[in-house]
Amino acid sequence: MDRDSIIRDFEDYIDKYQLDYSEIYVGITNDVERRLFQEHQVPKDHYWWIYSPADNNDIARKVEQYFISKGCQGGSGGGDDSSNIVYAYKTSSITNP
Repeated sequence: MDRDSIIRDFEDYIDKYQLDYSEIYVGITNDVERRLFQEHQVPKDHYWWIYSPADNNDIARKVEQYFISKGCQGGSGGGDDSSNIVYAYKTSSITNP
């Protein structure tokens, strides 16, 4: 998926649930099951999360940086060249940043 489409989808999702960017962690990965649900300990059911594959790593990094610049938690520079999935979730006491 291209940069603008991912940004639009994520922003629509954020707006739908009226979240503040500061409540959200954003990152990139090549394995969403491992990173989002195992390492970050995000519940799969009844919890706020979203992810989308980007067309390539460069697009994923640009989307990640866009949301960090909007106030989301996270840090650029993670992942590797195969990390083309952008993910975001609402941080809470049950998740692991």
